[in-house]
Amino acid sequence: MSASLGRAAAALLRWGRGASGGVLPGAGVRAASSGAGGGGQAEQLDAMVKKDKVVVFLKGTPEQPQCGFSNAVVQILRLHGVRDYAAYNVLDDPELRQGIKDYSNWPTIPQVFLNGEFVGGCDILLQMHQNGDLVEELKKLGIRSALLDEKTDQDSK
Repeated sequence: MSASLGRAAAALLRWGRGASGGVLPGAGVRAASSGAGGGGQAEQLDAMVKKDKVVVFLKGTPEQPQCGFSNAVVQILRLHGVRDYAAYNVLDDPELRQGIKDYSNWPTIPQVFLNGEFVGGCDILLQMHQNGDLVEELKKLGIRSALLDEKTDQDSK
């Protein structure tokens, strides 16, 4: 990870913690079950990533991420006002943890899927946030980024 990317991720991590050091609550986020057991894993994963417009495989939950990169992904989504997404905790299921890596051909967690398509991990999502691509991708899904509302408020002042 580049130094500037690392600093940006660290800033997001600090932003996501309230005065008490806790994580901000996430309304609308569904902690989803992996539905492990039976059936082909690739088919199950395919159904999981296509079930919702935004799907995240992370360590922990959006309310309590268990690694800094997972927390950064959650905070980026919160910055954009994305509240309605499926979140799968890979720490609860070792088969899911390895299976999603194999499915996406991406070696790390977290992993973000938009409209059933693999986007990337924390570094890619952070880059998309920084260059404005995430706003455009969310728009394609019918999700208006909260950052657009914030910019409109600033422009009207």
